[in-house]
Amino acid sequence: MTPVIVIFRNDRTGWKDCFALFPELPADLFGRCCTAYQHLGQHCAADYQGCIAASDPASPADYADLFEELERRGYILSVRRRATPEMHERRRRAATERILGKMPTSAASRRSCVFEYLG
Repeated sequence: MTPVIVIFRNDRTGWKDCFALFPELPADLFGRCCTAYQHLGQHCAADYQGCIAASDPASPADYADLFEELERRGYILSVRRRATPEMHERRRRAATERILGKMPTSAASRRSCVFEYLG
């Protein structure tokens, strides 16, 4: 299994909890949001730049419990300090591939499928 890139951060507001950002995993149809994980609430969509702006880097001691929880859930993690533009591009590409993989082959069916997604 391929390791999943994760960035651990400490929230500066609210509960001041540690959370994980997965910059390469899309959480929406177009890859604008990445997937995030927190003890409470667990998986959710996150605006990467907004999360970075409202948080501080987490130390290994800060994220040890969360790291173990994610590994118990089956993740093989590769911890990084920040996301690169290439990671964001891989997220957007993964979202696009997910949409295209579900698309029918005829042009008329593709149009109706796109309208369903755009709702």
